[in-house]
Amino acid sequence: MTDETTQRPVLVVDFGAQYAQLIARRVREAGVYSEIVPHDATASDIAAKNPVGIILTGGPSSVYEDGAPRLDPAVFELGVPTLGICYGFQIMAQTLGGEVANTGLREYGATNAMLTGDGGVLLGDLPAEQNVWMSHGDQVAKAPDGFTVLAKTPSTAVAAFSDDERRLYGVQWHPEVKHSTHGQAVIENFLHKAAGLPADWNSGNVIAEQVERIREQVGDARVISALSGGVDSAVSTALVHKAIGDQLTAVFVDHGLLRQGEREQVEKDYVASTGVRLITVDAADTFLGHLAGVTDPEEKRKIIGREFIRAFEKVQRELVDEAKAEGAPIKFLVQGTLYPDVVESGGGTGTANIKSHHNVGGLPDDLDFALIEPLRTLFKDEVRAIGRELGIPEAIVGRQPFPGPGLGIRIIGEVTRERLDILREADAIAREELTAAGLDGEIWQCPVVLLADVRSVGVQGDGRTYGHPVVLRPVSSEDAMTADWTRLPYDVLSKISNRITNEVRDINRVVLDVTSKPPGTIEWE
Repeated sequence: MTDETTQRPVLVVDFGAQYAQLIARRVREAGVYSEIVPHDATASDIAAKNPVGIILTGGPSSVYEDGAPRLDPAVFELGVPTLGICYGFQIMAQTLGGEVANTGLREYGATNAMLTGDGGVLLGDLPAEQNVWMSHGDQVAKAPDGFTVLAKTPSTAVAAFSDDERRLYGVQWHPEVKHSTHGQAVIENFLHKAAGLPADWNSGNVIAEQVERIREQVGDARVISALSGGVDSAVSTALVHKAIGDQLTAVFVDHGLLRQGEREQVEKDYVASTGVRLITVDAADTFLGHLAGVTDPEEKRKIIGREFIRAFEKVQRELVDEAKAEGAPIKFLVQGTLYPDVVESGGGTGTANIKSHHNVGGLPDDLDFALIEPLRTLFKDEVRAIGRELGIPEAIVGRQPFPGPGLGIRIIGEVTRERLDILREADAIAREELTAAGLDGEIWQCPVVLLADVRSVGVQGDGRTYGHPVVLRPVSSEDAMTADWTRLPYDVLSKISNRITNEVRDINRVVLDVTSKPPGTIEWE
């Protein structure tokens, strides 16, 4: 279900860009729906999606190299407004008869771009000089026939161009990154002025569309929702409940991998605010039994995903008599799958499988349910907006993300009950101190990771210790696709470290992860 939409998309054609997802987000911020497709999609594939616009992303290759990503030339004959960015700008120039060359002049980082005329529809309302973010070694040496050069830089004679008649546009810089001062304005000019698209995609539209779609798909059948208490499952459950009411039963699986207080929050706060019928399954022994001896993170995720489904199947069997009496079998499972989950799991965009999310790549082949995933095309900030629109309490909607596999992927090594207890205590201290310092709104997420297979020498109480380190991973992000580590105040870090090493047994060292994403993912596993 639901990676379809009645909204006609702007297609972001991915040439292996680091920022393909960011471009898609920027389009949505402009009030226009977007989807990502791989560069090897044919013109027929693209036309079948009935796009209202196309954006060609950047990429790491040179367009003239053997094996470089290509674009079906017939895409430019579809009559769809198209914007090329960086590599996409160069592929447009080369395909349509222009020249791309390595001139030996490179531009990386902040650059000054200057309009060569009135700027046209793409740049005409922007300053004559503006700061842009470049990342290229090749250049468009000659624009194709019919194109007007719109901008240049000190090193690049053709930094932007347009063919208004065919509604084809391109810029050498990256307007999707915030380092380009007027980057969002360039994207909005393309969408609203060049392509003539209204800014009519918003959370209210998503809710209405998904409610209608869910009702049509479900009919009179019964539905089970996978409710973890996190933002994603909370919003997806509330959305389905809005569509079908008491046909939905929410199932909360306590797999023993939760943080302190999470079960209580689900059973009391969420149910009180939504009225959803809830069944709690105690499955900690089952999960820990299957995870015994397992250290590989991919295997952990797959085991957890499989056992989630098995737990729901058990609930299905227990509810079957009730469902039969009502003449409405249980056929569907709701999951809070988001677009970043799909992308990182290699979900059909030509993207590498970075890690299998338990609710995407970790599902068993013999799944007995049809899936309902109403958030599958959305980013986290969009999900929060929908949650607020649905009236879910801010304490739940604004909650920091927590992975479905829980603390199981925050223990580096085998997952045991003892190690979970240790990590649970350390995590609770970190969360308590961040909240007390008023920092919850400044960080996206702060995983606390137990290096269970690592030991370090310490001294506590005048004696030698040989304990474990824990890692603090505070990050700032807009959508989890990219992230930077959060510069927490030293006094807060010191307080967290002192409390953890003094109050949590077997922990004698606290370290800080200062890696951005990329190259690191937010979670360690």
